Amino acid sequence: METTKSPSIGSFVANDYRTAAVFQKYGIDFCCKGCKSIEEVCENKKINAGQLLTELAEVTGQPDNQLTDFQSWPLDLLADYIEKKHHRYIEETTPSLKQFLDKLCKVHGSNHPELFEITKEFNVSAEELAAHMKKEEVVLFPYIRQMINSGNNKEQFSKQGFGTVRNPIQMMMQEHDAEGQRFRKISELSNNYNPPDDGCTTYRVAFSMLKEFETDLHLHIHLENNILFPGSIEMEKEFI
Repeated sequence: METTKSPSIGSFVANDYRTAAVFQKYGIDFCCKGCKSIEEVCENKKINAGQLLTELAEVTGQPDNQLTDFQSWPLDLLADYIEKKHHRYIEETTPSLKQFLDKLCKVHGSNHPELFEITKEFNVSAEELAAHMKKEEVVLFPYIRQMINSGNNKEQFSKQGFGTVRNPIQMMMQEHDAEGQRFRKISELSNNYNPPDDGCTTYRVAFSMLKEFETDLHLHIHLENNILFPGSIEMEKEFI
């Protein structure tokens, strides 16, 4: 099968989020590293590109009436969705996860010292994500909405102190990379979120929540890196 002109990983997932499961199966980062091509990731991971493309085609060839076409959404609507769906999820889930992890450290830490490292990594992530989301909600997302409003209402557009939108986007993407690396470490420490044989109910619940947290974060980052950010950069060209 010809693979020399395959699109980026991120564009596959942007077109059909069901392909994310295929990339996850092969350990391919589709959110933070979504700009890479099929050829790059297959060469780096020693994966058969033809087999990967075949599996992607099988997934996208199946009808799915529930599939959400985020690429067709106006950028301000997508920003609203990310804020209300994914930012809110992090804000609401973090306190409970912290409590569960603290309890695990107290009860099981002596037999499973990796719990202390998992808890440390998650606490750092929670702090960093809170600051990250605040910057998006106060600086980047309002700027995107301003561009939309200026275009729709033919109003004068005023540039912001940060210059081009590429500047805050570059910072956000660097922070996305850091969170992606942090959760890869948490996944490794937790045996891919599989509790040990002596794990109690709290253990299973906490690891299940961590896995769900990572899954939500992957979609969150994907929507920004592969759809919202490129669209914002392209839109800004109209005002430069």
